[in-house]
Amino acid sequence: MKLVLMCGGVGTKMWPASRMSRPKHFLPLINGKSLFEINYEVLRRKYEAKDIFVQTTPQQVELVRKAVPEILPENIFVEPELRNHGPATGFLAGKLMKISPDEVFMNIQTDVIRQPEEKFLETIEEVEKLIQKEGKLVTGGIRLDRIVGGIDFIVGGKVAKEIEGMKIYKTKRWVMRDEADSYKAEIEGGVIFGHANHYAWTPRLMLEAYKRLKPDWYAAIEKMMAADFDEEVVKKEYGQMGKGPVEEVTKVELANGYVFECAFDWIDFGTWESLINYELKIKNYELNGIEIDAKSNYVKSDKFTALIGVENLVVIETDDALLVMPKSESGRVGEVVDRLKAEGKTELL
Repeated sequence: MKLVLMCGGVGTKMWPASRMSRPKHFLPLINGKSLFEINYEVLRRKYEAKDIFVQTTPQQVELVRKAVPEILPENIFVEPELRNHGPATGFLAGKLMKISPDEVFMNIQTDVIRQPEEKFLETIEEVEKLIQKEGKLVTGGIRLDRIVGGIDFIVGGKVAKEIEGMKIYKTKRWVMRDEADSYKAEIEGGVIFGHANHYAWTPRLMLEAYKRLKPDWYAAIEKMMAADFDEEVVKKEYGQMGKGPVEEVTKVELANGYVFECAFDWIDFGTWESLINYELKIKNYELNGIEIDAKSNYVKSDKFTALIGVENLVVIETDDALLVMPKSESGRVGEVVDRLKAEGKTELL
């Protein structure tokens, strides 16, 4: 089994701590450890270092090496630029094709954590067995009882396998987030999952799907493989791949594939509010200061802070920036980054 930690994004909604030079998955957010370190350490409990890979960007390679020096240099796959998950997944499948074409791999996001960790490791093992037996694409889903805006859905069919509380379903339909109304009756009448990624397959089968469904992407990947991923060839060919989601391939293949119901909590740190809620849940937050007639506030600053008469306020301070907002507005932090880009204030990005 090959595990690929995906870490190419920045996490703009966690500005000003998350920057291009140090994205959120490398920040010491939880008990002094980064999300990247936590995810790597979980995998190492069961898998050898040689079977754990990282896909990242040139800007983050050194961060990967500093965070976990144990990672083998040849196990770090470097995308020359960000072109969305479609090209990225094809690229890593091509890299793994040169290493172990018929061994199962799984993509693992590094900006989330999964608990209990043992359940996640058990899930990986069962997914590997299923793919070895059936040769079908597998992904993960979070069971829902209603349509939730802003996410893609999977409608599950029959239960194909059940192991100690974890169920794996045949997929019935993939529904993009903007198609939910068209399939509302089917979604509400069936077993539905919010997509939680964890795509798993073999490199050979993934590339065969790319060849059928996205021949333009496949052509570029094929040229990179033929050149043994020569740096100049990769830069040229990858840069010419059209940006797009991997779902342009996987939503078709999942019609004959499977979705596993996450038997673990999938904790996504997409905003400051999500981190705050998690820290409060595990009792990992203490204000460095005092509150007077104030409550439910969150301050991340090295300075002693006094809060008077305010509620649900978030204050995030770095060496060069200060963010102040109501907790309920944490989803809008990306707008600050957009404004900084528009005004050319690259030093704050």
